[in-house]
Amino acid sequence: MVYRININEERCKGCKLCISVCPRNVLDLGSSVNDKGYSFVTAANSKQCIGCRACVLMCPDLAIDVLPKATRA
Repeated sequence: MVYRININEERCKGCKLCISVCPRNVLDLGSSVNDKGYSFVTAANSKQCIGCRACVLMCPDLAIDVLPKATRA
């Protein structure tokens, strides 16, 4: 199954907790900053996502969501 990773860039503070728990190294800290001045996490390797949602559970700011991606029949 393919997953879509939604990251709310404005909520992310770049704490990297989600990066530390991802078993497939899907997430990385980006070089851009949000309106609050924080570097935010990006889904650098989204094709590697297995949908475990460890990042969602670890994020203290509720900035990440992982959803199944709709596939064409």
